[in-house]
Amino acid sequence: MADPLELLVKTEMPYGKYKGTLVADLPGNYLNWFAREGFPPGQLGRLLALMHEIDHNGLKHFLEPLRAGGAAPR
Repeated sequence: MADPLELLVKTEMPYGKYKGTLVADLPGNYLNWFAREGFPPGQLGRLLALMHEIDHNGLKHFLEPLRAGGAAPR
């Protein structure tokens, strides 16, 4: 099973206004909308919920090493 943090920087939004945008690059207001209205089922919903928490808590910088294929900081 792939690391969820790595999936954030590899998975593209498959539909909607931000189709083709990496989940890690989705704007906070879009993630907040999902948090209010409900995340979709399955892996995409889990990734969006995780990204919402990361964005909400100001932790996006932890994803930067993963973009270059490095290890996540501890």
